[in-house]
Amino acid sequence: MINQTVDKIMTVNLKTVQPDTPISEAIKLLIENKISGLPVVDQQGKLLGILTEGDLMWQESGLEAPPYIMILDSVIYLQNPARHEKEVHKVLGKTVGEVMSDKVITITSGRTVKEAAILMHDKKLSRLPVIEEKGGKLIGIVTQSDILRTMID
Repeated sequence: MINQTVDKIMTVNLKTVQPDTPISEAIKLLIENKISGLPVVDQQGKLLGILTEGDLMWQESGLEAPPYIMILDSVIYLQNPARHEKEVHKVLGKTVGEVMSDKVITITSGRTVKEAAILMHDKKLSRLPVIEEKGGKLIGIVTQSDILRTMID
């Protein structure tokens, strides 16, 4: 069954959020639905990112200041300050758009379950959003559990 296509095993009735969704509302959705991630979509259903429990851990774990040195009252950062700015947004973010991961690895529905499994293994993913080949609209999601079920069917 590993050679069947992703559209045969994906979950299609997805819980999704938009970038302006408050973090508290997204957390409730995660808990109430016993899921560990939420796709983030725009008004047309195009995938913009994903919000995972890991993204939300930034809220509780806090932030370490980047290493810097001071010379004559000037601050010189020893790491890229832009990276630090993104981390600050994750810690202080109040909306999904401020906290989500916007670099999402996806797959299209016509690809095989085997290709999805390889991609998930290689990239250490627990979920893989499924998008339309043209347009990037979210149409489903494949999880590790979905793939495991195909192994016993």
